Amino acid sequence: MAIREVFMPALSSTMTEGKIVSWQKSPGDKVEKGEIVVVVESDKADMDVETFYSGFIAAIVVQAGESAPVGSAIALVAETEAEIETAKQQANGKSAAAAPVAVPATATAVAANATAVATPAATATPATSLRSDRPVVSPRARKLAKEYGVAVETLHGTGPNGRITADDVGMAAGKAPAPVAQSQPAAPVAIPAVAHPVAPTVTASAGARVVPFNTLQSAVNRNMIASLAIPTFRVGYTIETNNLDKLYKQVKSKGVTMTALLAKAVAMTLAKHPNVNACFSDAGVNHPGAINIAVAVAMPDGGLITPVLQNADQLDLYSLSRMWKDLVERARIKQLQPQEYSSGTFTISNLGMLGVDRFDAILPPGTGAILAVGASQPTVVASEEGTFAIRRQMQVNMTADHRIIYGADAANFLKDLALLLETNVQSLTL
Repeated sequence: MAIREVFMPALSSTMTEGKIVSWQKSPGDKVEKGEIVVVVESDKADMDVETFYSGFIAAIVVQAGESAPVGSAIALVAETEAEIETAKQQANGKSAAAAPVAVPATATAVAANATAVATPAATATPATSLRSDRPVVSPRARKLAKEYGVAVETLHGTGPNGRITADDVGMAAGKAPAPVAQSQPAAPVAIPAVAHPVAPTVTASAGARVVPFNTLQSAVNRNMIASLAIPTFRVGYTIETNNLDKLYKQVKSKGVTMTALLAKAVAMTLAKHPNVNACFSDAGVNHPGAINIAVAVAMPDGGLITPVLQNADQLDLYSLSRMWKDLVERARIKQLQPQEYSSGTFTISNLGMLGVDRFDAILPPGTGAILAVGASQPTVVASEEGTFAIRRQMQVNMTADHRIIYGADAANFLKDLALLLETNVQSLTL
């Protein structure tokens, strides 16, 4: 017999806590292995969570609408109906961030992994398990333990749910574990502690209120703070769009969007400038194996998300437009899979449709550059011969990570992008 815990799963690499959207099961309900029991809101999507164990939902620790840290218990599952009452007693007074529940000596404490699924075949990383028969050791810690000759069975883990970390092994061996070189940054970069001025006390006027950040806004806030640690620079360019506008009028009726045109043009240009498609890592310049264009989209309830057009350089305009329409529709209802909003290698932020003529964008952590696109507007242009003409132009500003991209890299990329849009725009349809 066993009483098991359902943990808050890590649905993305940057997720630190999740919010319970709804429980699909109630206390006392029988559940089977692989059955969906709860819907969890991660940073940017709602995900179904299934259990790997059969039994009975004995107690719900975190109610719908409440949040809990990743790795904390959100429910208890009893293997038999006879254990339900015992599990309820254990759940009394247990907060979402409490330590794992102790079970009677006659029962085996087994942590039930929870996995996020949007489709039967798509699963997210399961939450960390805590088993009484052996310690839970991170892969890095196990490797170091072998290297240092440390018996992990003798260690006390300081990680979530008693997990033995690399630091635990290093302390036991009298050494500080070396940092792991990441092949591609997945989590926001840690920034040095800085002193912030104390916010002045504000007397609330009649009708004033404070609206808490939703989960998506909080995730955006964390990313923006992480961006402060990245040394960036900005380069602007003016691009004539007469030919681009003509092409758009020709293909608009066929379902092609301006987003698809810009994404395709950027992707084709990135193929010639791989450094601009790269990102920083501790080991060096990380060149991804694909050109994935992320495009910023404002969400109706606040915040923004960046759906990703994967392999944009290899897809035709019509496929890109259909893919973009699908991504935006599912983004609005928070049904994107993590890889559909976190795998971008280059980002586009377009405010031109709102009439904005120019702006600067903040670089998303984990990428090398972002392009801010302004509106295409008729402009009086003087030629070298002294004549004047009306040309449609748009301003683009690129924000780049100066650790891997230099001024000449950015300038040459924008120059080639302008050349493509001004003189060879028909190649976008090939």
